[in-house]
Amino acid sequence: MEQRLAELVNHLAIDRRGRARRHPVGTLKTRLSRAMSAAGLDGVHLSLSLSDDDELHALNRTYAGEDHPTDVLSFAQAEGPVVPHGDRQPLGDIVISVEYARRHVGSPPTGRASGRKGRHAKQGLPAELFHLAVHGLVHLLGYDHRDAAEERVMFGYEARLRAAALAPGPVRVARRPPGARAARPSRR
Repeated sequence: MEQRLAELVNHLAIDRRGRARRHPVGTLKTRLSRAMSAAGLDGVHLSLSLSDDDELHALNRTYAGEDHPTDVLSFAQAEGPVVPHGDRQPLGDIVISVEYARRHVGSPPTGRASGRKGRHAKQGLPAELFHLAVHGLVHLLGYDHRDAAEERVMFGYEARLRAAALAPGPVRVARRPPGARAARPSRR
């Protein structure tokens, strides 16, 4: 797999709302910025909001038609595959329920799409939030997990981005797998 070193400039804004206002964000911001670089993003603006179950429930009902809270939602700012090279091109918004994530740290796997749950028991909430943020980022890049084939592609790409972000030294760009579709509001 061909890789190049990433020395890219992106803008990541993180805000905390609701019952997530006091959650520290320094490590999450650093890790997600490195994951953005590993995705080859250059000159994009991404907004990440840490919130609570009430907000995610309302957003999930409004935009996905599902009447329950969820862990992460992504909202793309443009239709179509992302080819980010520009001056602060808006990529989209990711909203995470810290409450939902906290409940699922260390929980046993429950179902195909959520099979990763429970893997962060030792690392705790910061690792779970990073996992969810990368998941939202990959949705914004046009990937989904509606069937087993899409899931393998998407979750594999997520794993490569997380590994590149957490590796010491300069970030290496992970090759994007084929299969990205037009970005749209996505639910985990």
